[in-house]
Amino acid sequence: MRWKVAILTASDRGSRGEREDTSAQVIRELVEEEIQGDIIEYRVVPDEMDEIMASLIEMTDYFQADLILTTGGTGLAARDVTPEATLSVIDRSAPGFAEAMRMKSIEKTPRAMLSRAVTGIRGSTLIINLPGSPKGVHESLMAIIDVLPHALSVLTGRELGHSDES
Repeated sequence: MRWKVAILTASDRGSRGEREDTSAQVIRELVEEEIQGDIIEYRVVPDEMDEIMASLIEMTDYFQADLILTTGGTGLAARDVTPEATLSVIDRSAPGFAEAMRMKSIEKTPRAMLSRAVTGIRGSTLIINLPGSPKGVHESLMAIIDVLPHALSVLTGRELGHSDES
């Protein structure tokens, strides 16, 4: 089964073309290799609440992504508003993913507790905030990657093709 995945990068410098988006490249590689996902939409927006919200809504409602992975804007800086934008558009929270990512990352660095990443559901789309750094993206996504196919199957009502009881 192929999952429809969208990637949203929140970065002022990235949106101005001043920084290469290597974090999104890490997401793309892991999604394609680990969960056989197809990237159906990718965009870079500035750290602006309205633009992040509008992109998340369009990716769920228009592109009908099964999964949206955001990168950037989850720290303590004043312009880090990705969690607030995500909370504004989700219907339900799914905090276990963010908790698992933080727990795994804290094993490597205590600074991981500064992450304000959130995860939730809009319609039948799972939205997961990831850190902005390529290393943080890799560590966080690998902490949850094995659970994503089952979660997406349950959320979308599509069968995985094998009987996995949980």
